[in-house]
Amino acid sequence: MTDWTAGYVADIGYTFGYYQELNPLRVKLAFLNAGLASPEIGTACELGFGQGVSTNLHAAASLTQWHGTDFNPSQAGFAQELATVSGAGAKLYDEAFADFANRADLPEFDYIGLHGIWSWISGENRAVIVDFLRRKLKVGGVLYISYNTQPGWAATVPLRDLLTEHGEVMGVPGHGIVRRIDAALDFADKLFATNPSFAKANPQVVERLKAIRGQNRNYLAHEYFNHDWLPMPFSRMAEWLSPAKLNFACSANYLDYVDPANLLPEQLAFLKEIPDTMFRETVRDFMVNQQFRKDYWVRGARRLSVLEQVEGLRRQRVMLLKPRAEVSLKVKGALGEATLHEAIHAPILDVLADNQPKTLGQIELAVKDKAISFAHVKEATLMLIGSEVLTAVQDEALIAKTRKQTDKLNTYLCNKARGSNDINSLVSPLTGGGVTVGRFEQLFLLAIGQKKNHPADLASFAWQILAAQGQNIIKEGKTLEGVEQNMAELTAQALAFSEKHLPILKILAIT
Repeated sequence: MTDWTAGYVADIGYTFGYYQELNPLRVKLAFLNAGLASPEIGTACELGFGQGVSTNLHAAASLTQWHGTDFNPSQAGFAQELATVSGAGAKLYDEAFADFANRADLPEFDYIGLHGIWSWISGENRAVIVDFLRRKLKVGGVLYISYNTQPGWAATVPLRDLLTEHGEVMGVPGHGIVRRIDAALDFADKLFATNPSFAKANPQVVERLKAIRGQNRNYLAHEYFNHDWLPMPFSRMAEWLSPAKLNFACSANYLDYVDPANLLPEQLAFLKEIPDTMFRETVRDFMVNQQFRKDYWVRGARRLSVLEQVEGLRRQRVMLLKPRAEVSLKVKGALGEATLHEAIHAPILDVLADNQPKTLGQIELAVKDKAISFAHVKEATLMLIGSEVLTAVQDEALIAKTRKQTDKLNTYLCNKARGSNDINSLVSPLTGGGVTVGRFEQLFLLAIGQKKNHPADLASFAWQILAAQGQNIIKEGKTLEGVEQNMAELTAQALAFSEKHLPILKILAIT
């Protein structure tokens, strides 16, 4: 019998996460910051889309023609269901990369995205993808690719190999992947309890094992237990992508642009002495102990003039995703937590406090009397988007044209929330993609759709759904007991939702 899985975990589904870096709307600002021209994205493709949440949210919130494949038929089936609900017309398949790449009905693409999948597939499949990029990514087109990288994984590779080999050699035939994962973790705990020299030389691995224990088993199955698993240095990635004529453009992680949060002054000075851009990236990975890269590559980079770059940046629209009072002036980078300059960031946040979209040019004018330059505005924007405080906003014409699609998909997702908390994102026609909205908030939105508006009514609606399934709320690690405790917590959440978050969701056209 042929093994269609090719060594990839298929007996447990991938998580239902949404990955904002796959949103094509993010390309524009990243490229403007790098001084590069970005394409108008009319066709896009995601390879290895998992449950298809990201693909479908991006398809629903745009007029882009989306294609994609994920070889797991159950995941592809769910993704196709979402595509049918929204009516966005995404063409999604359950084909292996080689079969999908040879389809005769695929267009050339302006944008192709791969999130994580590169690290978990065979060399043969990587070669198929590179050939697909060579043939199907347009001149000027953008590749988003994220992958496990060195040196951040260096000490953990032996632990991963140990866990995988235990699952293959010691796993009981017939036991599912979750039981094999738990057995492998138990074995590793017993091994480290013997105080092996490896643990003495690599104490961080013990902490990594503790962290792994607390992670979602669906995630662990796909992250650690595939047959193929290869953290790849940046330089090796460049070698792989060279036949497709792809050049590194910039990081897709906006926080990477904020040097003070990631690099010491002496490190920054050292990097500036390295003339070669590609080697500089390799050295930087050592400085920050990079474990997971999120990168944009482009087929034929075209540099903008200084005037084109600045005018494009000033036209960029953004909005605040949170109530102003909930925004912290702290940001996490490779150096840990850093505090933003209040004299610069507080006035910028104050301008955005009404949660209405504004251009960077409008922000610049509003803060010019506070000795805040446009360079400050740009850096603050990148930092705040990277911290998921701000979001880029697309053109008004697109917002109006996609609203019906996003409404349909959001209604469906909120109804799914009655039975599970798998999907914690809804789609906004303003952001071109997903926005975090938790399960209870989705239930509150369903209640509002039934003309219930008072917080007590929202809480009662949600509690009836939970109680019918024998579910109680867990707060601070403790399960709440009885109607009174659960209703009190739901009412408090509904009140905060109604006062603080619902107005923003309305601006985002999510309700």
